[in-house]
Amino acid sequence: MSEFENKKICLLDFKTGNTGSVSNLLEKLNIKYCVSNKNHEIESSSHLILPGVGSFEKAINNLKNEIDIDLIEKQVFDHKKPILGICVGMQIMAENGNEFGNHKGLGWIEGKVDIIDSKRLSLPHVGWNTVEIKKKNKVFNNFDKNYDFYFANRYCMYLKNKIDILATSNYGSDFPSIINKNNIYGFQFHPEKSQRAGKMLLKNFFDLN
Repeated sequence: MSEFENKKICLLDFKTGNTGSVSNLLEKLNIKYCVSNKNHEIESSSHLILPGVGSFEKAINNLKNEIDIDLIEKQVFDHKKPILGICVGMQIMAENGNEFGNHKGLGWIEGKVDIIDSKRLSLPHVGWNTVEIKKKNKVFNNFDKNYDFYFANRYCMYLKNKIDILATSNYGSDFPSIINKNNIYGFQFHPEKSQRAGKMLLKNFFDLN
C-alpha cells in the first residue's frame, strides 16, 4: 500500500484472541507485526487481524470495550486495509450470532452465526478437515490442491450472499470455512495450528494490497 513505507500486521488485542499462537506463526514467517488495541498502531499498520476464541457474545463485547470500532471501520472501509477474522473473529463480522442468546455483530458480512447442522456428528467440531476451494482468489496463491486445516468450532456462519464464500468444509453438512467480501476475509479454522497450509494462507493474506 503506497501510504505505508513498511507493511505490518496489527493483531487486534481485545482480550479474547489467541494472539500468542498467531504471533508465533507471524514470527516464523518473518512478518512484521504488533499486538495492540492502540489507535496509532492500528492506523500505522497495513493489514489487520481479528483473532478470537470463546463465545460470540464475549468476543463482540470485548471488542467494543477494548477497540475503537469507528476507527477500525474507517481503516477497513475508507482506507481499504485487508482485514482477517480468525474463528470467532470471523463470526463476529456477521450481522448477528445465536450463541447463548441473540447478539448483534459488526454487520460487515450479511448473514448470521448459528450452530453447525452436523446431523448425527458430535459437537464441537474439533480436528483436521478439508477446505474445498470454490472460487479463485489471491489468498490461494501456490495452492495446488485442497488442503486440510485445524478446526475447533460448534457454530458457523450462514451467509445471505453465496458470492462471499471462497471455500467450504463439511461436517454433517457444508459450511463456509473461508469468506471474502472486498478486503474483508474470514477463516473459520485456525491457520496458526494448521502447519504448512496455514503458513501459506497467512503469507498470502499478507501479500494482499
